[in-house]
Amino acid sequence: MTRTLTDRPTDRRRAPPPLDAAALDRLALRYVERFATSRGKLTQYLARKIRERGWDGPAVDPASVAQRMAEAGYVDDRSFAEQKGAALARRGYGARRIAETLRAAGLDAEDRAPVVEEARAAALEGALRLARRKRIGPFAAARPDPRERERQLGALLRAGHDSATARRVVDSAPGEIPEPE
Repeated sequence: MTRTLTDRPTDRRRAPPPLDAAALDRLALRYVERFATSRGKLTQYLARKIRERGWDGPAVDPASVAQRMAEAGYVDDRSFAEQKGAALARRGYGARRIAETLRAAGLDAEDRAPVVEEARAAALEGALRLARRKRIGPFAAARPDPRERERQLGALLRAGHDSATARRVVDSAPGEIPEPE
């Protein structure tokens, strides 16, 4: 007997029951135990789960559940910002890209500011990390032709570095690492 696509066992699964306050708390706890997160990301996750599964019972705001998780110490926005910012900086991303990533994670300006300032202070080091990975500027085998230079400049700009720092790194001769100002 041949099976058709509609005969698959996955098509016969029951839909999960709608969420209630206790189930939402369990989902939140499960999420924070598995992932480092911020209140904003947890709120987005819980709101998505409510949309997908529906709701049964008195209304509960996902932001209030995320706030309770933060008050219990399961979510720490400042710590998340520092860890995420440090990880991005180690990969060679610039302050602009770090700020945008933290904003997208739902962090408020108060939690983002120290991390972004630290990234701005270490702008050249971050650009050089990325340049080393991509073999740009002082880490290239030879000076690039004009078209390749533009591509390299674009890579540094997309990584969130300011144009002055990006040009300084790209225009460095192979083997000559620019000094901090």
